[in-house]
Amino acid sequence: MKKILVNLLYITLICIICIEVLINSEVVLNSVKLSFSIWQNNIFPSLFPFFIIGNILISLGFPNILGEVFKNITYKLFKINKNGAFVIILSMLSGFPSSAKYIKELYLKGELNDKEATKLLTFTHFSNPLFVLGTVSCVFLNKPELGIPILVSHYLGNLFIGLIIRNYYVSKEDNTKVNIKNAVKNVKENKSFGFILSNSISSGINTLLLILGTISVFLVLTSLINTIFSLNSFNKTIASGLFEMTQGLKNLENLNISINIKGLIAVIILSFGGLSVHMQILTIISDTKIKYFPYFIFRIFHAVISAIIFYFWKVF
Repeated sequence: MKKILVNLLYITLICIICIEVLINSEVVLNSVKLSFSIWQNNIFPSLFPFFIIGNILISLGFPNILGEVFKNITYKLFKINKNGAFVIILSMLSGFPSSAKYIKELYLKGELNDKEATKLLTFTHFSNPLFVLGTVSCVFLNKPELGIPILVSHYLGNLFIGLIIRNYYVSKEDNTKVNIKNAVKNVKENKSFGFILSNSISSGINTLLLILGTISVFLVLTSLINTIFSLNSFNKTIASGLFEMTQGLKNLENLNISINIKGLIAVIILSFGGLSVHMQILTIISDTKIKYFPYFIFRIFHAVISAIIFYFWKVF
């Protein structure tokens, strides 16, 4: 009975959305165009190179080499498998949802188990630094000097999450001495570089198309909500940030509040990520045993911790 009611609820909700799409077709069309513009100008250029590089490095066994170098630091801080160093560093450079993609690749190759992957996913939610320092601070907020405080608060909040959960599923410690030579020697990959490159490009394109689709869906939903309920500028910004992060950040420029409060809201939106990013993460890991729920819960903690750091830095 419960399943029938849930299915009826889904069907009813989809039908309502379908009717609203037909009624507000112009709004929907503009939202889809905007989602493609965001994807084309911000998402694709910043993520595509890293997706290809990341996949190639994973195929060539580079996570083992990097893990060998940083294994002592990684384990002492987060008590995580040494391959976590690769995910943390590359995620900092490329931004979400790349961490989910790298974690899944390592999980499928047997370099991480499901508990290690779940743990790592919770504190590798890093925004692309170029997006924060360029688009958010310079374009959306028109305040370049806010870029560093926003980025550092966001990153520190994430790493603090890693320290909080360091004792959740402690990985087996590797007490062997650091030996980069052996790590390079033990790399096993019999496929040709041409195959690795083509596979990396194909995988990157598929993931980016998935991202485009989820951005479009959530931008349409946000636009319909704003149209139906006629939200004011502040509520529109919060609703947009909850559903689609980029649009919420863009709407900050329309708010008549102090620049530091805008920066505070930007930190919260970035650290939570928006439901669009959450759906991207969930879709990427859907065919694995990696759990999504801890990621969701700790995004709320992440938003709070990062906001506190930024508040005492710039507002207090």
